[in-house]
Amino acid sequence: MDAGTAFPDAGSDDVPAIDALPRVAIRATPSVQDFEAIVRAETPVVLKGLLQAWPALAAGRTSAGAMNAYLKGMDVGALAPVMEAPASSGGRYAYGPDLSEFSFSKRQRGLTETLDRIERLIGDPEAPFVAIQMLPLASHLPDFVRQNPSPLLPPHITPRLWVGGPLRTQTHNDRDHNLACVVAGRRRFLLFPPDQVGNLYVGPIDNPPPLSLVDPEAPDLARFPRFRQAFAAAQVADLDAGDALFVPKYWWHHVASLDPYNVLVNYWWGDGAAGLERANDCFLTALLALKDLPPGERAYWKAMFDTYVFREGGDAVGHIPRGLQGALGPMSPALRAALKQQLKTAYLRSPT
Repeated sequence: MDAGTAFPDAGSDDVPAIDALPRVAIRATPSVQDFEAIVRAETPVVLKGLLQAWPALAAGRTSAGAMNAYLKGMDVGALAPVMEAPASSGGRYAYGPDLSEFSFSKRQRGLTETLDRIERLIGDPEAPFVAIQMLPLASHLPDFVRQNPSPLLPPHITPRLWVGGPLRTQTHNDRDHNLACVVAGRRRFLLFPPDQVGNLYVGPIDNPPPLSLVDPEAPDLARFPRFRQAFAAAQVADLDAGDALFVPKYWWHHVASLDPYNVLVNYWWGDGAAGLERANDCFLTALLALKDLPPGERAYWKAMFDTYVFREGGDAVGHIPRGLQGALGPMSPALRAALKQQLKTAYLRSPT
C-alpha cells in the first residue's frame, strides 16, 4: 500500500485517505527574521525551493550515482551509522514483534562502501533496506558543510545526513526543532500535533526513540481505535528535491521516502536546557513522584500544575504582592538559582 492509499475497510469509512488531509502551509524562502517568526509560531511550514543554491542539489537531481560520487569525494574515512532492515519489513523502520527491540539493526560501516551498497540495491525486490542515518556532516563530510551552508541557521547548528531507499520511519517526535531538507528524491511527512500523544499508541519511553505502534498507511483501527482522532488532527507535506520542512519540537511525524533513492539533510536545535531545567527530566520525576499517588492526591497536583505551571486559569498570583510571589511569579536569575539550589539539596537528601 503506498502513502496515498485509503485505509482498508475496518469500520473506517469516516477516515479519509492521506492525500485528502490538510496540507502543511507553504512559504517561499523566508528571510532569517521571518524564519525566526515561523519558529516562534510553533507550526510546521514547507519552505519551497530553499536549497536552490546548494551544489549538492544539482548532484541529487542528476542521479543516484552522481549524488553518491559527490558525497564520496568528500569522505574523510570516519565510520558511518548504518541501519538495515530485511526485505520482509517492507522498508518500515519500526518495533520488532515484542517491542523490546527494533525491526532494523544498527552498526558502524565505512561511508563510501555503504553508499556503493545502497546504489547496488536499487531496484532489487529482494534487497534489504539499508540507510545511512544521522551522519554528523561537520565531522564526516566537512566539505559538504562548507559548500552547502544553511541559508537560515547559524553555523553552530550543524547538519546531519540521511541516505537510503524507499523507507518508512515510524511516527516519532524530537525534543528539538527540525529543519528537514530534501536533497534527492521525494519525501512525505505525516504530522500530528504534540497533544495527540494519547491517540498515537506510543511504545516504551525507555527504549528510545519511542515510536507509535500504528502504521498510519494501513492502520488497524480495531486495535487502535483512538488513532481516528489523531488522523483527524494530522497534516501532510510532500517535499521535492530542494524543499525543506520546519517541524517544531515535539510534533509527531511519520516519514516516507517515495523514491528508490533518497537523500535528506536535517538540522536539530532548540533543546538547550540542562540539569534541573530539562523538561524531560522533570517529566520523569513526575512519573516517579505523582503517577502512583491516590486519586485525590493526583487531582490536587494536577490542579497545582494547571494553575501555577500551565496557568490555564489566567493570573493566579496577581493578588500576592510582587515581592512575595517567589517561584510562583516571574523568574529572575537570582530566583532561578535559589530554586535550583533548593532542589539540588532536596535530591541529595533523597534515598536511593
